[in-house]
Amino acid sequence: MDTTMIAILMTCHNRRDTTLACLKALYRQNLPFEVYLTDDGSTDGTSEAVRANYPKVKILQGDGNLFWGGGTRLAFAEALKADYNYYVWLNDDSILKSNALQVLLETYQELKQRGSPNSIVVGSMKDSTTGKTSYGGHIRNSWRPLKFKILQSSEEIQECETINGNLVLIPRSVAAIVGNIDKAFRHQVGDFDYGLRARKLGCHLYVAPGHLGTCSRNIIQGTWLDINLSFKQRLQKFKFKGSSLLRPDSWLYARRHGGLLWLLYWITPYVQLIYISLFKKSSLS
Repeated sequence: MDTTMIAILMTCHNRRDTTLACLKALYRQNLPFEVYLTDDGSTDGTSEAVRANYPKVKILQGDGNLFWGGGTRLAFAEALKADYNYYVWLNDDSILKSNALQVLLETYQELKQRGSPNSIVVGSMKDSTTGKTSYGGHIRNSWRPLKFKILQSSEEIQECETINGNLVLIPRSVAAIVGNIDKAFRHQVGDFDYGLRARKLGCHLYVAPGHLGTCSRNIIQGTWLDINLSFKQRLQKFKFKGSSLLRPDSWLYARRHGGLLWLLYWITPYVQLIYISLFKKSSLS
């Protein structure tokens, strides 16, 4: 198994201790790799701490406006110049098991032997409190093309339709076909779009066996789904990281993957926002 050319792609912003904890677990892996980390304008000393503790990490600087999509894309673009055998997306709030990379590679090698060399392998994360699968592979669970549910972890390799970007192995052959994360997606759905584009281009997506690390789900408090915030506050947060009619990313995602009813999917988040504001909060009164 050729494991000498693995690029780990990460991005971070102002959560130094979280990033360091992720790197600590990463460096317990028993395989060689190189890390490309985009520090997207951190002001809490993240870059300095990483350099002091992990001097081999290749740090790229962002301006604070890259978010997950832009930061990971910058790291990916830099690593692509060196033509690695494998590229691994890793969220900096994910804590890997010591054999996580080994499992990803073994899963890919098995898929390759089955005749599927152009395969992406995603590792499932579990919530450290509940033990339930929090991030990983997704499949459609209704007739609606943009409605997905997460696949629960299994001891068997499972095929999926799209992916969360927490822990994803992309072999060189797939990177050559699909390319980088689309620059249209700054934060949300960039990972989903990548998985869906990969399938349309003839690649396959699979979930590796078991849970390969821990990562808790993002909390609703303080987001546009938080019914304790005012409508104006939720609208601002909705525009900031979510889909927005004023930005092209939600339009592109819906148009690209939503089929004939893409326009309906495009406006659905706003309908949901209005519904939450009018009915959910009133039900608490």
